Amino acid sequence: MRRRDREITDLEEILNIIRRCEVCHVAFHSEGFPYVVPLNFGVDLRGKQLSLFFHGAPEGRKMELLHRDPRVAFVMETTRGISGAKENIACYCSMFYESVMGEGLLSLLSEEEKLPALQCLLKRHYGEAAASLSFNPHILQHTAVLRLDVIKLSAKRHLPAADHTNLYSPVEKRDSF
Repeated sequence: MRRRDREITDLEEILNIIRRCEVCHVAFHSEGFPYVVPLNFGVDLRGKQLSLFFHGAPEGRKMELLHRDPRVAFVMETTRGISGAKENIACYCSMFYESVMGEGLLSLLSEEEKLPALQCLLKRHYGEAAASLSFNPHILQHTAVLRLDVIKLSAKRHLPAADHTNLYSPVEKRDSF
């Protein structure tokens, strides 16, 4: 990481950033160029193993690439606003952000593993109300659920100085994944 002053290494801080992120971009190996897919996601932490869950159609380019090579990279971010130009010079503008990046192995979950993973994903978006939601068995049968076991993880942050907090709108923090 070039800007070590922006690096975040504390796992709890990284998890807090993940809670604020809405979309995870997953990059697959493809012929000639990477293939990147934006996905909503669920999060599970067991011990030190961080896993991300995704869902989607059981066929298509994403699934074809997964079957060829399960190694993927991912990134998620929050944008927190931008500082204005100083002295009317655009080069002094700066984006405020928090980001999490990593690499891992992506796998297709079995029928037995699908439901807990989907409940994890729903809990992230609906909170405790997700427990009262049910799944249509026919749709569930035609839904692929993926787990990304994170092998490499990094995060960084660039936020305004405390006295410049009026330059951005803070993103609402989630209470849970």
